[in-house]
This record gives sequence, C-alpha cells and structure tokens, in this order.
Amino acid sequence: MNSGGFVMWPLFIAIMFLWYGLGYRIHALNRGSKKSVRTLIRKYDEKKRTKVNGVVDSAVVEAMDVVNLYGPSKKSRDIIDDIFYLRVQEINRYRILIMTIVAAAPLIGLLGTVIGMIETFDSLASASLFSQSGGIAGGISQALFTTQLGLVVAVPGLVVGKLLDRKAETMEIDLEQITDILCSQGVINEN
Repeated sequence: MNSGGFVMWPLFIAIMFLWYGLGYRIHALNRGSKKSVRTLIRKYDEKKRTKVNGVVDSAVVEAMDVVNLYGPSKKSRDIIDDIFYLRVQEINRYRILIMTIVAAAPLIGLLGTVIGMIETFDSLASASLFSQSGGIAGGISQALFTTQLGLVVAVPGLVVGKLLDRKAETMEIDLEQITDILCSQGVINEN
C-alpha cells in the first residue's frame, strides 16, 4: 500500500466493492435448469419436475400458479409482469456500481500516475536524487504501480461484468418467454 501512495486506498476499496457486486450478481444469476423455457413449463405442468433450482425455474412455478389461479388472461399477464419486474431488478442489482468502478479505477490509477510524476519532477528540481520518498525511482515506481493497479481492477471487472450482463439479458428474455407462453390461450393443458 505504501509503494503506491494514498491512491492505493481508494483503489483497494474499489476492488472490495467491485468483487462484492460481481459475487452478488454471479449468485443472483443462477438460472437453474439449462432446459428451454417451453420444456420447463411442460415438465412442471405434467408434474415431472418439482424441484426449483434457480431464477427461471422459480419464475416458471410462480407464473404457472398465477395462470392456474386467473387463467391465461390480461390480468394474469399484469400480475406476472409485476412479479417479474422484481426479478429483473434483482438480477440487475449492482450493475451500475460495477460499471462505475470499472470506469473509475483507471482514472484513479491515472491520478496516482500524475502524483508520482510530480514527485519525480520535484526530486529533479530540488536535485535530491536520494530523497526520503525515493527520489526519481520512487516517483516513477509509484506512477507505474498505481496505473497498473487501476488496470488490474478495471479489466477483469469489465470482462466479468459484461459476461454477467449478457447472462442477465438472456434471463430477461427467458422471463418474457414465460409470460408470453403462459398467457397465450390454450397453452396450459387443463387437467
């Protein structure tokens, strides 16, 4: 922490928030079964599947309960949309925080670079090549280290964040398909 100067603390805090947000999203984006939405609906309807594993599985069960109660109607579609709105909020939680940290981390690293370069030029100006803070080598080291850490925070956060965004978009499409399939007339077999 000392080799990068005071800029290291904001970067360290950013790392903690970033990986907390990514971990939360990884956990929240558990789809459940890999089967198609239509197959899941059929299996739950035929009682061949009863175990709920993840977001899509539980969404199918909740939507089927609503449709079984109100029938495939506009009212059931509105209720399912309200329920799924909360699910969409849940799977997108911390998305903005992650992208903000990914954008800010290199800038914080750049701030450390500027501070390190100022220290280097101060050492040159005062001809104190062997100053307490390390002189030229210490300033350049601080500049490079903070830039490196800013990129180490941003690049993995960007890659993992985009993968999770893609998974969230797929889940949102699955939720829309559940609504469309269950709320259209004649899809569920009346036993």
